[in-house]
Amino acid sequence: MPTAFDPVTVGGLQLANRIAMAPMTRSRAYDGLVSELTAEYYTQRASAGLIITEGTQPSVVGQGYPFTPGLHSAEQAAAWRKVTEAVHAAGGKIFAQLMHTGRIGHPVLLPDGLTPVAPSAVAAKGQGFTPEGLKDFVTPRELTTAEIEQTIADHVTAARNAIDAGFDGVELHGANGYLIQQFLAPNTNRRTDEWGGSVEGHIRFAVEVTSAVAEAIGAARTALRLSPGSSVNDIHEPDPRPTYEALVRRIGPLGLAYLHLSEAGGRELTLALRRLFTGTFILNPDTGERPTGHEELALIEDGTADLVSYGRLFLANPDLPRRLAAAGPFNTADPATFYGGDSTGYTDYPAL
Repeated sequence: MPTAFDPVTVGGLQLANRIAMAPMTRSRAYDGLVSELTAEYYTQRASAGLIITEGTQPSVVGQGYPFTPGLHSAEQAAAWRKVTEAVHAAGGKIFAQLMHTGRIGHPVLLPDGLTPVAPSAVAAKGQGFTPEGLKDFVTPRELTTAEIEQTIADHVTAARNAIDAGFDGVELHGANGYLIQQFLAPNTNRRTDEWGGSVEGHIRFAVEVTSAVAEAIGAARTALRLSPGSSVNDIHEPDPRPTYEALVRRIGPLGLAYLHLSEAGGRELTLALRRLFTGTFILNPDTGERPTGHEELALIEDGTADLVSYGRLFLANPDLPRRLAAAGPFNTADPATFYGGDSTGYTDYPAL
């Protein structure tokens, strides 16, 4: 029976343990570039079996928040290379998460008169963060077929840039109401063409972008994150199981590095998808308002997951595997410093 502290092979990588650092937006990439402070932040957490970075836009129009990094230019890749080199020097493994936010964003975040895009012209309820404060989400522009194909190509280019920057692989963000999930969900994808209208149509974008990236950089360096049943960012999936089971069946034969599930649709659905996916399964479990903690290590021991990913607890505890092994104590994350700012609440959390 494996424990969280046993090594594991994922996508050909030998990981020191089964504790992953979940992707977390920190909004400290001014001018779209990560910095030496970013390198310090991730290097402090290199004892994770696997680090998955904050969401990183694969194209200009894919940006949905202020001060988030990109991987669509040589300059951005060069900045990330300093991060990957530092993490590797500390013995860590690191995947870049590619996050196209789709309709979640605002034109003030985008240059040249661009507006957010989505499968259908349906605005999200709520407001988004911008440098000018909170603003209502706008109605996105519906992507044409040619633009969908270009968006897939943008992900491929960004994935290649990630590998050039020294990342061990990429995770495609298909969760939390961003572009991939917008194609999956019925309230955000109202298309009647081959990119919607049926289960096969709804999963087509996720399948094609994952397949294209896997072909470009290798399936063993490609992963996908999903959150079936999530309501984040005004997503409504009243019956997610048929769609996600069909999706997992389609991507299963690709031989991906892993499937990363952000649990939102209940444990029964989690276990059903776990049974369908024959590769490595990473779970970010639903723990309500409580951060994922020491109790969730049992999910590895009972076979629910191969790895467990930690968000807020890893944000506040750079040496989290050591603390989990000792069952604490744990620093408490300060929400006031989650997004933007300097080293405060970023690189100044103490290790044991």
